[in-house]
Amino acid sequence: MSSSAATPNWRPLSPGERAVAIAILTHGPLSRSELAKRLDLSAGSLTRLTKPLIESGLLVDAGSGPEEPAPAPSAVTGATGATGATGTTGASGGVTARQGRPTRPLDIVAGAQHFAGFKVTADAVYGVVTTLRSEVVARRLAAVGNRDPEAVVDQIAVMAREFKEEFPRLAGAGIGVGGQVRDRSLVVENAFLDWEEVPLAAMVEERIALPVVVDNDGAALIEAEAWFGAGRGLDRFAVLTIGAGFGYGLVLDGKLVRTRESGKRWIIDPYGPFDRNGERGTAEGLLTIPAICSQIQAATGDERTYAEILDAAAAGEPLPHRIVHQSARALGTLVAQIANHAIPEKILLAGEGVGLVDVAGGTVREAIDANRHPSADPVVLETKVSDFHEWARGAAVLAIQVLVLGARKDRGDVPQR
Repeated sequence: MSSSAATPNWRPLSPGERAVAIAILTHGPLSRSELAKRLDLSAGSLTRLTKPLIESGLLVDAGSGPEEPAPAPSAVTGATGATGATGTTGASGGVTARQGRPTRPLDIVAGAQHFAGFKVTADAVYGVVTTLRSEVVARRLAAVGNRDPEAVVDQIAVMAREFKEEFPRLAGAGIGVGGQVRDRSLVVENAFLDWEEVPLAAMVEERIALPVVVDNDGAALIEAEAWFGAGRGLDRFAVLTIGAGFGYGLVLDGKLVRTRESGKRWIIDPYGPFDRNGERGTAEGLLTIPAICSQIQAATGDERTYAEILDAAAAGEPLPHRIVHQSARALGTLVAQIANHAIPEKILLAGEGVGLVDVAGGTVREAIDANRHPSADPVVLETKVSDFHEWARGAAVLAIQVLVLGARKDRGDVPQR
């Protein structure tokens, strides 16, 4: 990293310091008393953990806030105007409570560094720059004509250099790709780009002279939503993504559960259509945009866009209506299965394919109800259209987690997409 970018001196954080930083990053600014309560820390332990974070420039005292209450006064009396241990005696000899200390909320220095995030698709590279709080302050889009890894890396490097010129404190980058990623650095396979065993992190680092983290794009989006979006503050949170692919992720106690199995082969209807792997009734074959478009084309010979198919379904055109509502029933069944087994507080449906719910939301709800016990709690289902810049923002969040907070480099091979 160049000297112009190396402002705060952020040494590796201890587990306790990391917990403090994450709590303030995702819930701050927080007073010291509230922070100590959240983390079950004594005042002394909290001071010990926050002092180096303030000295490094990661945290800052955000100024005076509401007063913290003083301890209840004891029965201390003395000469007129004399000061007792917890109060001051007035002219009548009674004790008046001392006013509480003004709190000094702690906050993250959001603009101390910036982070780039990139989402790589088969056709383009989407890039953003965010603050430490994942606020997007710049975005770019560049077409990819050649899917060769070197060509894609060159395009990322051009965009990163533009970002570095505009944001001298750019501290690192995250890259989200579909498919399987190992050690947050190596793209094991990506069907959309036809890549295998591509050391993407090392290739980009060599071009841009900044640390780089690579992960599955679905995992990146889920991490961003868990920390800064729909799952903020929830202990159990699930995300379904539908678009060019299908993904599923579960967050427990604020951490994404990582497994090679998430969403890879989820059978919803054993009599459903075939997916690209020749399997019947999978989530991929029923819910993804390419699958829905291919069903229309196979039946009619017409190439229609996803938006055109949804419009036709909404207008009551028989074939699109049947296919779209078949997908909606599958989605509702899948949501109910997740609710039944994972018991999340909320399920977020995200991705560029969520227009399905706008057209056939009633069918989705009917399928949820049909697959839930009548006395079960209602499923809290939230939908969010996530464009590819939103996926890039997720990659920037991964960079923040790893490069600033020192999160362990778990394998980033799920959820599949």
